[in-house]
Amino acid sequence: MKRVEVLRYDAFSKLVGKGNPAGVVIDAEHLAAEEMQQIAEKTGYNETSFLLPSRSADIQIRYFTPGHEMNLCGHATVASLYALYEKGGVEPGMELKIETKAGHLSVKTGYDDVEKRFFATLEQAPPSFRPFTGDRANLAEVLGISEEDFHEALPIVYGSTGIWTLLVPVKDLAACRRMKPVQAEFPDVLADMPRASVHPFCLETIHQDCHLHGRHFSSPYSGTSEDPVTGTASGVMGAYMKTYGKTFSKEGQTVFLIEQGQEIGKDGKVKIEVIEKNGEMKVQMTGTAVFAEKQSFEV
Repeated sequence: MKRVEVLRYDAFSKLVGKGNPAGVVIDAEHLAAEEMQQIAEKTGYNETSFLLPSRSADIQIRYFTPGHEMNLCGHATVASLYALYEKGGVEPGMELKIETKAGHLSVKTGYDDVEKRFFATLEQAPPSFRPFTGDRANLAEVLGISEEDFHEALPIVYGSTGIWTLLVPVKDLAACRRMKPVQAEFPDVLADMPRASVHPFCLETIHQDCHLHGRHFSSPYSGTSEDPVTGTASGVMGAYMKTYGKTFSKEGQTVFLIEQGQEIGKDGKVKIEVIEKNGEMKVQMTGTAVFAEKQSFEV
């Protein structure tokens, strides 16, 4: 039996109990994939990250939900880097290459002198979009809302900056609050991508400094229900607004502050910057974290 220490960090918040909890295993080199999956299931966090050496980057990170491995996880990446910062392995001002199953990603670290917080900025995979060809009425039904709640001028599309999710624009916060998803039915409604998650959002916000409000309902295969504050889905939201929502944001806007988690008491914020250069779009996600607790497991 191996005893494994799992550190919990709450990402996209500076307050314990808010934001999005992620497990972090600092030294996972001795663990097999099956053992990583067991640990992720035991912790019960939406994602647990496992830090490994890399031959082609500064570090390798693998991400597991309680149900399966993920190619990439934004909040668990931020949590991992914050853990390394507190352990002395990363300093503000460093630039790192991270090996993930979504490819090699660039990360910059820094320190906010006003907030007195370490932060990490992750460059996500180039954004991709695909049309949603399913039934809109069925989609509304599995979300617990009506078809009239969908935004009239913004399309429902699949989007990815490393992980595919269905982006569902709705009219207002009231629609977001009413949602009671039936996740077991997601795969039937999302026939084009039955393993995708669902990410509803609206342009009305709770915090005055924010531009978008989101929720994130996990795929039923993941073993979790709602992801409180999502980094990768927030990233693709920013790219979505640059692609489909230009008339609804300020002209030339490149930075989006996105709020999430308020409906479930996990208030968090993610900063997304969308950079367009030579016809190519790049998405950068910035967040901080806070240490919450330590657990030990045997596998």
